[in-house]
Amino acid sequence: MKITRVAPFILHVPVTRNDIADSTHRITHWGAPGVILETENGLQGYGYTGTHAHLATDRLIASCIGDTYGPLLLGEDAHEVQHIWQKLLHFPPVQWVGRGGITHLALSAIDIALWDLKAKAAGVPLWKLLGGSAGKRLIGYNTDGGWLNWPLETLISDTKRLVEEEGYTGVKIKVGSPQMSRDLERIEAVRKAIGPERRLMVDANGRFDFAGAALFGRHLEDFGVEWFEEPIWYDDVDGHARLAKQIRTPIALGEQLYSADHFAAFIRAQAMTFVQPDAVRLAGVTEWWQVADLAHSYRLPVVAHVGDMAQVHVHLSIAHRACTMLEYIPWLRDCFVEPACVREGAFVPPETAGAGTTLREGALEQYGLR
Repeated sequence: MKITRVAPFILHVPVTRNDIADSTHRITHWGAPGVILETENGLQGYGYTGTHAHLATDRLIASCIGDTYGPLLLGEDAHEVQHIWQKLLHFPPVQWVGRGGITHLALSAIDIALWDLKAKAAGVPLWKLLGGSAGKRLIGYNTDGGWLNWPLETLISDTKRLVEEEGYTGVKIKVGSPQMSRDLERIEAVRKAIGPERRLMVDANGRFDFAGAALFGRHLEDFGVEWFEEPIWYDDVDGHARLAKQIRTPIALGEQLYSADHFAAFIRAQAMTFVQPDAVRLAGVTEWWQVADLAHSYRLPVVAHVGDMAQVHVHLSIAHRACTMLEYIPWLRDCFVEPACVREGAFVPPETAGAGTTLREGALEQYGLR
C-alpha cells in the first residue's frame, strides 16, 4: 500500500452562529488545513488539524505538509504508520525549525490520514482496529451553548435546551470576563437552569493570572463545577501545580499542549486531574495514544479536546480505556461522510471504515481555499 500522492487542502467553515468568543479569542470560521494521502491501490486517507481560520498561517501548514513532508511520504508503505511517524518527527531540518506549532500540526494531519488509510485497508472503523467495543457508552457533553459573548438569557436558554431537548449529560461554559461577578452570575444561572444532577464545567482559556484563578477557583465548588479548564497561562507547570493544591475543583488542561513530553511534565507535577489531549495538535493519533496511556498509568481520566470537532476523537475515545466522556461542538459536521453523532447523551459508534475523517463529496468545493 505505497503512497503515490500527497494532496494538501484548507477548509474554512463558518461556526454555528457566525460569531463566538471566549476570554481570549473571537472567531467566525474554523480552519481545517489537511491532507489526502492516496495509495497505489486507490485508497484515500484523510487527515486534518484545527485552527482559527487564518489563511496565511493555514497556508504555512499546508505548505509544510506538501513541500516538507510530502517528498518523505512518497513511496512509503502506508501500513507502516509508526515507522513513518518516527521518520517525519525526527527529520533533522524540521527538528531544527520547530518541534511544535506548524510542523507538529502538519504531522498531526498526516498521521491521522495514515491511520484512516490503515483502518480502511482493514475494512473496519478505527475504534475497532484499535480494540474498542461498540458496547462502550461514551458520554457526550456540549460546549456550543456557553460562549462568553452571549447575553445571559441566551446562555441560559441554550444550555437548558442542550440538556433537556438534546439529551446531553452536561455542558461547558466560558469564563474569564473582566468582572468576576459576571462569571459567577452566569455559572449560578446555568447551574439553576440545568439542575444539580447534570455536569457543569468552566473554561477560562488561560485568561487568569495566578491570584485571580485562585480567588475565582474557590467559588466553583459552591456550584458543583466538575472542572476548571485552562485557568492560567498554558505552559505554566508550577502555577497549575500550586493552584491544584489551593482549590478543591479539579483542573483540566491539554488543548494547548503540543507534545507527550509537555503532558508528562504536567502530570508528574500533579498539575492537572482531567487530561485533555488533542490529536490535531499533538502529532496525530500516534502521539495522542502515548498521552492517553501515560495519563492512564497515573489513573487520570482522559477527556479529549474537541479541536477536530469530535471526528477522530470519537474513535480514539471509544477505543482507549481511560476515556468515558467527550466534548462535542458541531461546526465541521457538514464536511464529513459520517459526522459524529450524539444520541440519548452518548456518542454513537461510527460504522464506516476509517477514522471518520473522509470528506463528503462537495465539501472541498464548498469550503476549500487555495
